[in-house]
Amino acid sequence: MMRKQIINRSSKEPVSADRAWLDLERLARVEITSEETGHPVESALTTGDGAGWLASETGKQTIRLLFDEPQVLGHIHLVFEEDRQERTHEFVLRWSKDGGRSYREILRQQYTFSQPDATREVEDYTVDLNGVTALELTIVPDISGGNARASLISLQLE
Repeated sequence: MMRKQIINRSSKEPVSADRAWLDLERLARVEITSEETGHPVESALTTGDGAGWLASETGKQTIRLLFDEPQVLGHIHLVFEEDRQERTHEFVLRWSKDGGRSYREILRQQYTFSQPDATREVEDYTVDLNGVTALELTIVPDISGGNARASLISLQLE
């Protein structure tokens, strides 16, 4: 069972199945700002074919992985999907070596979802991160301030 807790907001192509993805259920605790019933965060963090995570509230959301032991990360795979409304979202991925007391930004990315051809965003990053104790994904679901809710189909790490 995924270890998780709700936290205060202030505080394309499938990936090859032969990759050795980290077992996040076993290796980390997850903190989230919110989640919709039926779309729990673990469905985006495990390698199954879940429905993905969906925030229960509009506005900026955070998913934070706190690793039990420092990790070495070489690959980050993210999948976002939006087929309900046109919007531009932004996500920021950051990592920490000190349990989340300080963070370093890995990347900041914006993507515009629009029907019918741009409803799925797939991001693959090769990284060289050693001693990762926390990984934080922050999503602003609509940079224009609309009422969209953040979502994530998949986050996988290697």
